[in-house]
Amino acid sequence: MHSSNFLYSLLLPLALLPYASADFSLKETSSAITLSNTRFTAILRKSSASITKIYLDGQDLLGPTSGSFGKGPYADCHCTPSGAYTIGHSSPKFTVVNGTDSTGVPWGGIILADTYARTGQQFEQYWFLRGEETGLHMFTRVMYKNEKTPFLMNLQELRTLFRPNTPLWTHLSVTEDQWAPLPGKEAVSKKKVVQDATWSLAAVPGDKYVQQASEYFTKYTFSNNWKTVIAHGLFADGSTSNGISYGAWTVMNTKDTYYGGPLHSDLTVDGIVYNYIVSKHHGSGSPNITTGLDRTFGPQYIHFNSYKSKVSTPVIEKPGAPPYALGLLRRDAEKYSDSSWDAEFYDSIAKYVPGYVPTSRRGSLAGEINLPKSAKNPVAVLSASGMHFQDNAAAPHEFQYWTNINAKTGQFQFKRVVDGKYRLTVYADGVFGEFFVDGVVVKAGKVTPIRGLQWKEESSGNEIWRIGIPDRSSGEFRHGNKRDETHPIGLKEHTIYWGAYSFQTDFPQGVNYTVGASNPATDLNYVHWGAFAPPSQPKFAGSTTNKWRINFKLSPAELKGAKTATLTIQLAGARTAAGNSDEVMSGEKYDNVPLVARINGYSGQETTMVVPWYKSSSCAVRSAVSCNQVREKLRFDVEKVRVGWNELVLELPIYGAIYVQYDALRLEVS
Repeated sequence: MHSSNFLYSLLLPLALLPYASADFSLKETSSAITLSNTRFTAILRKSSASITKIYLDGQDLLGPTSGSFGKGPYADCHCTPSGAYTIGHSSPKFTVVNGTDSTGVPWGGIILADTYARTGQQFEQYWFLRGEETGLHMFTRVMYKNEKTPFLMNLQELRTLFRPNTPLWTHLSVTEDQWAPLPGKEAVSKKKVVQDATWSLAAVPGDKYVQQASEYFTKYTFSNNWKTVIAHGLFADGSTSNGISYGAWTVMNTKDTYYGGPLHSDLTVDGIVYNYIVSKHHGSGSPNITTGLDRTFGPQYIHFNSYKSKVSTPVIEKPGAPPYALGLLRRDAEKYSDSSWDAEFYDSIAKYVPGYVPTSRRGSLAGEINLPKSAKNPVAVLSASGMHFQDNAAAPHEFQYWTNINAKTGQFQFKRVVDGKYRLTVYADGVFGEFFVDGVVVKAGKVTPIRGLQWKEESSGNEIWRIGIPDRSSGEFRHGNKRDETHPIGLKEHTIYWGAYSFQTDFPQGVNYTVGASNPATDLNYVHWGAFAPPSQPKFAGSTTNKWRINFKLSPAELKGAKTATLTIQLAGARTAAGNSDEVMSGEKYDNVPLVARINGYSGQETTMVVPWYKSSSCAVRSAVSCNQVREKLRFDVEKVRVGWNELVLELPIYGAIYVQYDALRLEVS
């Protein structure tokens, strides 16, 4: 077994034990299938077509099955004409497989095959246990072949869930600083619904979640982007388990079969541990179910671990800091996040998992690019050629990868890339726009070099001013990434329910910003609302919400010889009447939303940006500051501006839940 599978010595004697083949077992009866080793047991109940029991060192991690609770990991989707569907609920068939991988470690697997008779859609769910590992490797496969109905619908959602029904679990965790205790029973029983999946728990002010995190609890608070998320899950602090702490983690050890690239953001954990394979929560694209669709997603790994202190004196926790054991168990789970981990095992089971691409068909790409001087935190992305990586669900059989670039040398490398043709995209904080090149070929078994790349920062003339940081986020503005100072944990303010803030209190006269004098962190909101109307507050609409004023001064030297002015508007997210649907909503006036830029009272087609329906996303109202990116350059006659003071008014329609979230703005003249 890999040495990385050992917890730190502090976690002994409950650390992962050395591999012992005699204790590995795969058993099938008429009603159940059991995978087990020395420490870990998973039992699939055939009648429910899902895992219904998981034990670690004898501890029941799921609790009793009741409806859809006390199960998992299992898979469901919003992918049939009738809506939600749990894979295995039509005509389940089970296959058990086993063997020894190329490193000599035994493994066993369960394959669930299911056909949704009404449409002929086929699904497969895979669970594998390897050696003495304390977790399950999973794949999910979706198939559709129907020439009579070549287009069925959009695959709106596909996920796996670990859904316990036990008081064992006490906390949830997404990253080192995005965590919280779970709300208690009393707080949940007295909750007040203020939005979908969003509760006010103010009725129980003594609840641990309310005291440490926020009055509001929502699953959206614990969403994050796929570049950031490594392992997320539930934690038991030992208060209900004899002092032994436990963790249940979805480890995203591969991300190449997801869609949307590194900016895709989604739900992670809210008492349920999710693996959102496909979803539209933040306006992300999702593939259409058309004849010929056959996609295998994965692998991902759900890891279970435990810890008991060897010392009798408990660790004193700092206010707002996560429990000591939570950090240890999280770091243990994160060790399995490398895509090369267990690669030999995946190659050994590839013949049982159609659609999984083995190492023999993978290669590497090593590149070097000359970056703009202002580039910070540069990132390289490989995705479907010919389209932006956020739109790659339109090529559902393609793969995606990303890696950080060395900001000093411009060097980067991709490993374990499926052979094929890709678009290479480079983006960075501090730089407007992106660099991309199509047709980059990666060959199996080889390191493909790509050198001599030159990213010249885009320019439309002399920059007069910029507002915000072009970083694909509205987090630098008020209620964005600033930490909540009213609770010890200090969650980022945008992750808390948007109705927790009062726009009319923050901006009683509306937004009135002066370039060079105002502070973006306090004088611009993280959302430009058409109308501010959270269900928890009275509706507030009018010129103070939908019209933002930006004042700026120009000198004669700045305008000398200039003929054209260019206003670049870069949005980190926007919501039109289309919501997250990626569909034109019948009868809605603002499926496509005009954002009008009035320059000293003038507006026209050339100063109007239109946010299209297919770029709409429920970003801010689902606790996010970075969603579907939209940008446009508005070019107009320089005579519309003047020497001295100028006024730019950014105006949205006063209509429903329409809003935009600015990434950055820039004015140039040429």
